[in-house]
Amino acid sequence: MKTLLAGSVFALMAFGAQAENLDVNLLRQGEQVATASDCQACHTAPGSKTAYSGGYGIASPMGTIYATNITPDSSGIGNYSEAQFSEAVRHGVRADGAQLYPAMPYTSYSMMTDEDLHALYYYMMHGVKAQAQQNPQTDLPFPFNLRFSMRFWNMMFANDKMWQNDGSKSADWNRGNYLVNGLAHCNTCHTPRGFMMQEQQDRPLAGGPLGSWYAPNITSDAVSGIGGWSDDELVQYLKTGRAPGKNQAAGGMAEAVEHSLQYLPDSDLHAIATYLKGTAPIRDEGDTMAAFSYGAPYDVENSIRGRNPNNANHSLDNGAVLFSGNCASCHQPDGAGSANQAYPSLFHNTATGLRNPNNLISAILFGVQRDTTDHQVLMPGFSSPSYVDKLNDQQVADISNFVLAHYGNAAVTVTAGDVAWVRKGGHPPLLARLQPMMLPGMIGAIIVLLVVIVVWRLIRRRRVD
Repeated sequence: MKTLLAGSVFALMAFGAQAENLDVNLLRQGEQVATASDCQACHTAPGSKTAYSGGYGIASPMGTIYATNITPDSSGIGNYSEAQFSEAVRHGVRADGAQLYPAMPYTSYSMMTDEDLHALYYYMMHGVKAQAQQNPQTDLPFPFNLRFSMRFWNMMFANDKMWQNDGSKSADWNRGNYLVNGLAHCNTCHTPRGFMMQEQQDRPLAGGPLGSWYAPNITSDAVSGIGGWSDDELVQYLKTGRAPGKNQAAGGMAEAVEHSLQYLPDSDLHAIATYLKGTAPIRDEGDTMAAFSYGAPYDVENSIRGRNPNNANHSLDNGAVLFSGNCASCHQPDGAGSANQAYPSLFHNTATGLRNPNNLISAILFGVQRDTTDHQVLMPGFSSPSYVDKLNDQQVADISNFVLAHYGNAAVTVTAGDVAWVRKGGHPPLLARLQPMMLPGMIGAIIVLLVVIVVWRLIRRRRVD
């Protein structure tokens, strides 16, 4: 486990003579809870020098939700009592009584034990540097800006049950359950959502769209999920972001590895693997092979060499030549990747074998950045802003289709329209698509109700007369 963060060290120095009065063990436990809960990733804006000071814009289907300052400053949570802190973390209610949006995963943190909650509060108040900072305010469109409506959403969908140990299961399974569905909140990304953006409880961890990316099925199913992974491969993936022959972390998962999972003790990572391998298997309709089992080496140069003269213009007109010009130098002409797999193989790769191609498209458009203690991965994105050539939607589709046909699931095809949606942040859910019609619809419903009332009264008067 990593040592206390810079904020903790600063706090101990700032306290000076009072430092000996601090409970270092409780600070360390609180930091471990904060790390497992990945608080810093969302509550620290990119480029910020102060952890937990807020300002990070979380893209949601309903609009951008800005993470708040949670340092112990009066502009953050400095005036929160432990009871108020508990209400915010576990139930999504701020100290002023306003409702939080479930982009703050209180629906998972509700499982947090009293012991861990107390340690987290102690750490946030005594182990984090206070920072006076006002951040952009979340301003969602109507009716999503009505925060009080979240009370009704919570009544219908929020799970407010605290952690309970299952005596019929092993200690590892119970710890894994606590992490997957509680602190690490894996369920919030990997469980599909319903019409009201609630987790579909009948398909836990079965995968679903996550903006431009796709959070895959991580149930124990051997075809659609992680049943074909060994425990050691799962642990390696969680710790480093890569498991050769299986998958590499990108997008939100890369952030989770970088900021949280790599710092968990191996015992916790093994507990997560134990729990995931023990979940009920859920098979996705149409899946016949594990995503990582698709593909084989294919040398692109053999198919394009001599196709055009050396001085040809406008020759980047198909997926093979675009792959050769933009991808083969790192992923190798045969798609096998670099020797150390820092540039991964494109075959036997979940990103190219999934029936949903969003992760492949997103990796091309937005790149991959992942820093862990043992390596750094940087793949540039071929969309603006970037230092490499910008590819248009059709070119990205052509590369994707070449990769899928030769290294991945050849039954999947990508259109320029698919790329355009991924570039925009993914297909919005039905609830978001209905938003422009909600206000006119409500006004229309009120008018109809008023007309009905007037007509009813007129009819009643005539009957009396």
